[in-house]
Amino acid sequence: MGPFIAPDVVLDGFKERPESLTVQGDRIYIGTSTGNLHVYRFGETSDHATELLETKKSLCRRSIDQLAYIKDVNSLAVLAEAQVTLFPYPAYSPPTHLVKAKGALCFALHTGVEYPNVDASVPSIPGTPAIGYGVPAVVTKLAIGCRRKIVMYSWKDGEPQEPQEITLAHSPRGMVFVDAETLCWGYTPTDYAVTSLKTSSTVDVSTPIPATTSSGSIGTMGMGALSGLGGYMTLGLGAKAKPCVTSLNENEALIAKDNNGFPIGHDGRPSRSDSIDWPAPPDEIALVKPYIFAILPPGSVPASQIEALPATSPSTFIASPVVEIRSSITLLPVQTIPFPPAPPPAQATSATHAIRLLTPSPSSKSPLFVVCTPTDRTAAANAGSAIWRFRIKPWDQQINELVEAGTYTYALALLDFLDAALVADKERRQRQIRGLQAVDDFRNAKYDEAVNAFLELDINPAKVVALYPENISGRLAVPPAEWIPLFGGPKPKAPEPLVGSQAASPPAVGSPKAGDRPETPKSVESPPRAPTPQGSIRGVLKTGLESIKSAAKDDEAASIRSVRRPPKPDDLHRSIEVLMRYLSDRRPKIAGALAQFNITSAQSHEMPILSATSKEDLLNLPNAPLSALTPEQLVRFAQVVDTALFKSYLLVRPGLLGPLCRVGWCEVSEVEELLREREKYQEMIYLYNGRKMHGKALSLLRELSEKEADMRDKLMPTVSYLQRLGPEYLDQIFEHSRWVFEQDRDMAFEIFTSEEVELPKEHVVDFLERLDSAICARYIEYLINERGEISQKFHDRLAELYLRMTLAAKKRGDDTTRKATYERLLHFIDKTDHYSADRLFGLLPAEDFFEAKAILLGRLGRHDSALEVYVYRLQDFLKAEEYCKRVYQPGSPTANVFLTLLRIYLLPGPTAPAAAELLPPALELISRHSPRLDPVATLQLLPPLVTAQDVRAFLLESLRAPVFDTRVVRNIYKSREEHVARRLMILQSKRVRITDGRICPQCHKRLGGSVIAVHAPHGEVTHYQCREGFARKLKESRA
Repeated sequence: MGPFIAPDVVLDGFKERPESLTVQGDRIYIGTSTGNLHVYRFGETSDHATELLETKKSLCRRSIDQLAYIKDVNSLAVLAEAQVTLFPYPAYSPPTHLVKAKGALCFALHTGVEYPNVDASVPSIPGTPAIGYGVPAVVTKLAIGCRRKIVMYSWKDGEPQEPQEITLAHSPRGMVFVDAETLCWGYTPTDYAVTSLKTSSTVDVSTPIPATTSSGSIGTMGMGALSGLGGYMTLGLGAKAKPCVTSLNENEALIAKDNNGFPIGHDGRPSRSDSIDWPAPPDEIALVKPYIFAILPPGSVPASQIEALPATSPSTFIASPVVEIRSSITLLPVQTIPFPPAPPPAQATSATHAIRLLTPSPSSKSPLFVVCTPTDRTAAANAGSAIWRFRIKPWDQQINELVEAGTYTYALALLDFLDAALVADKERRQRQIRGLQAVDDFRNAKYDEAVNAFLELDINPAKVVALYPENISGRLAVPPAEWIPLFGGPKPKAPEPLVGSQAASPPAVGSPKAGDRPETPKSVESPPRAPTPQGSIRGVLKTGLESIKSAAKDDEAASIRSVRRPPKPDDLHRSIEVLMRYLSDRRPKIAGALAQFNITSAQSHEMPILSATSKEDLLNLPNAPLSALTPEQLVRFAQVVDTALFKSYLLVRPGLLGPLCRVGWCEVSEVEELLREREKYQEMIYLYNGRKMHGKALSLLRELSEKEADMRDKLMPTVSYLQRLGPEYLDQIFEHSRWVFEQDRDMAFEIFTSEEVELPKEHVVDFLERLDSAICARYIEYLINERGEISQKFHDRLAELYLRMTLAAKKRGDDTTRKATYERLLHFIDKTDHYSADRLFGLLPAEDFFEAKAILLGRLGRHDSALEVYVYRLQDFLKAEEYCKRVYQPGSPTANVFLTLLRIYLLPGPTAPAAAELLPPALELISRHSPRLDPVATLQLLPPLVTAQDVRAFLLESLRAPVFDTRVVRNIYKSREEHVARRLMILQSKRVRITDGRICPQCHKRLGGSVIAVHAPHGEVTHYQCREGFARKLKESRA
């Protein structure tokens, strides 16, 4: 598995020696050592044979060292005989010699878009194209490295520009563009320089000393020192090695110094902190974006690191050259292929083939071609050379393979590198892989990094909670082996059974682990070296795509497909702390999103419970911003978050449970048993109350009351809870208050006298009446006396209760209770006016309750009947007289009430007692209340036997005449008031005029704009502060 398809042969049996190659469309141009140019058409797949289109014999007199196609001028640039020549396509004539580039050694080509005017408001970033405006132009630059100089030819929209020459201290032998204005070139295999085309300045490349070097490397060995490369065809690799330099991207180049590779920026300094550490100096390097190809010499790679080759011992090395492919993004190896790819039947002891990279074109696009030639003269003459092609896999396939291998960091880096047009739904894939990376971080105890990613990606909280043990996630728990599929990754493959010795053999050294992550060490080396004899090459390279994972990973890191060991207690505690941070972040944001739909946690009891939704439905909720979710989805998120947060607090911070119980979306069924196990009864009550599960809360309170000995401690929690319930829970209040009444009526009565909520009075009265009439009467008394109830129905009901309670006490012979209740009845009907007197009068028995009847008759205006009851039935003359005092009002219908009482005394009816018994109270009434009795009518009522002496006081009072008539005195007072009012009006209508020259008579200073006081009655004006002194002076003068 790797980013490139297995190389295939596009041309076999090529008898000439290929020296250069370039590609244009489906054409491949091969330049040979004899100066011939061969043009082939090749297909995209290995099924299509390569077809020879034409051969240009002796296009050049000597070897064609380098080829490139220049699209702007539709010509083929050819470097041969130290001269660069442009051959028009397709006729190849007439050739154009670039005469200023004599002594050419190499060239580099760059094509880009430039603007005529640079936007100065946008800060320029070194190494990136300047942002400008105007009509853009396509500019192609051909930089030719000559002896101690660089000659620059350029074309702007196909029009040639004036050549530019830059003098150098050395002769470039390998050259690439770092960016449109910078060249990186090498003049020896270890010496490089960077030249700016704008300033024509050159700086030497300075590289740091590598922190680590490959043990036993062959850094001092040149390419001529490798065995097997000096045969019949040397492929241009003479005794003198050339510098290895290639472009990495739009602002970096890669140079090879010994066995190290350094990315270089436009300033000639390393652009990255990391570097490449090859096991041996590469013979050649090339780029197919975003991958770096390097030819490693024979004997540099152990056979154990090549999957196709069995290794008899760790010290067995590949005798043939090896193509190592690294990522230009991470500089880590991704694929290693020995050449020729098909392994021989027996391990060779020396190299049988020599290979060379032939880069396709300066654009660094796939495919890449490799020339493979037998080192044996006879075999080379008979078989010729073979040209192999490396084709890159589709980007989607590469990303899928990286995800399957668990290398999420590199998959993300590759996605960032690719344009959105090259990958289907790039943004969605990035989010998905970032989520998988977060899961991998979580698996490797990087909880903060994982949770930060979950928050940024708006991951479904149910999926995050599912990563935790069941004591937190409950039924959402997912085994570690299923975490990756849960977050959209590939399902783990079933392990293939091993047969024979494979089942017993240990895993290969350096075998990749899917859970490992590619780190970024200071020097990106190959994996750990295997022990080898002294003097051998100790570089050990991983094969396949998995080899990009860092060797610095701990061996105990778990595989994605393996079951993770249970976390240590400290890891578990730390993971829960991070989970609480995640949930605490989500909680207010979800509440805010719900508020947009006018949904609050107070309505949690109205929503479907969490357990009503299946685990699959919860885990399938979308990973989306909260603003994009429906109210139902938001409610589910809130329930999952609060339930998990509750369980987390219960484990690590139980003291914070209270506020979460009172308000929230916690699922009761998942946490109530946990609270009961830990005897968190108060939290349970808060939880039930917050979810409106009052029945459970009250049942728990009754259960807990059985453990209390003190009656107040036993009942008050239930009383307090019932006091806070509203009228919608009236049935529960009635149900759970019964046992409280059975224990203590006074404490139970407080349930219905709470100031927090107002219960429907009629229902409460009905309930209490069924429970006990005395309690009901007490409650109505509370309503009337404390709450100011004036409704007639409650007053009537209280009077009826008093009546029934009195009759019931009389029936059972409880005289004390009867008297007390009857007194309450009499006091009630006498002091209040908000009841129906005639209705209550009709309920009274005929031969009892006479005093009550007297009061009711008085309420009905039947004062004579009331007085008859007092006099004839009760024979209570004092109460009769008191009754008259209470109802007497001069000038009203009751003005003659005392005369009525006197008539009852002196003219008794048939039910009256003896006349002799009524005369004394009648005479006392006349003597005490003579002013309230009409003299004439009174004298007419007196019996003949009553003497004048008996009524002497009455007669004197009647005969005394008043001095002034009351109406005269009233009119005099009225006239006096009117006179005073007119005088006050006259005084108030007077005004004073203040001029600039007016003087205060007290201090003799001008009044000016000061605050003034006006004195009555003549209107003197003084300063306000002088008013008291002047008033005293006036008073003294008047005296």
